[in-house]
Amino acid sequence: MKTIDPANVPAPDFYKLLTATIGPRPIAFASTVDAAGRVNLSPFSFFNVFGSNPPTLILSTAVTRQGTQKHTLQNVREVAEITISVVSYSMVEQMSLASAEFDKGVNEFVKAGFTERPSEVVRPPGVAEAPASFECVVKQIIETGTEPGAGNLLICEVVRGHFRDDIFDSKGVIDPHCVDLIGRLGGDWYCRASGDALFSLARPQVGIGVDQIPDAIRTSNILTGNDLGKLGSFKALPSNEAVQHYRQSGVLNGMFAEARHGCQYLPDLLHVRAKQLLAENKVEEAWLTLLQA
Repeated sequence: MKTIDPANVPAPDFYKLLTATIGPRPIAFASTVDAAGRVNLSPFSFFNVFGSNPPTLILSTAVTRQGTQKHTLQNVREVAEITISVVSYSMVEQMSLASAEFDKGVNEFVKAGFTERPSEVVRPPGVAEAPASFECVVKQIIETGTEPGAGNLLICEVVRGHFRDDIFDSKGVIDPHCVDLIGRLGGDWYCRASGDALFSLARPQVGIGVDQIPDAIRTSNILTGNDLGKLGSFKALPSNEAVQHYRQSGVLNGMFAEARHGCQYLPDLLHVRAKQLLAENKVEEAWLTLLQA
């Protein structure tokens, strides 16, 4: 394990470590206007949702390498409103273009080829091509420093949300495959929240916990931490009667015979089978298999 004190390395070096390990980070495609009404559009990956009542989004505009403030921050100091659009995969190249350091007053909607969608409550427009946009008022600006890389937190309260019709499924729920979001990683790397990258995970429940898993199972060389997490989320260990009934069902006869007459170690065989069952979310049957040993 490499341990680093941020005070002992140049800030840009620690920035690379942060951005390479904290992610993927959602991207706020933030549009603002200055006092003269000139529009700015810029993406920020130091961003997330921080509350739902009231709905609150927070993004950070870092001090530039030259020690200046981003145009976004300059604008919200003049007009405390912002519209945040999310970024889908179909927008990524245009989003990257908009992130270039154009002169103040240049409209990145025009430069990147996006369409301005007029907002209902605030002045900055949204990105019409985005799957969703949020009109916000900037409630607070928190400065964390003046050196390059220092963040300025914009605490934004959502006053309107806009969601494209085609991202909803037949039940009226947003389908992540249709939103097709992207996330920011370190360096030139991004990721796409679509296809095989998506997976579902059951809601957590109070189970027995990994600490209550028998040592022979908990220290298995076959089962992973994810496997143990599933086992630990089970509410109670199967009874001895249930374990015996499962044994008498004959499901495991071939495995017992292989261990008795072959060269296989029975606990390993049971653990391999349990791992397969856990991959199929058959947690109870995995427990019934593991407890045979």
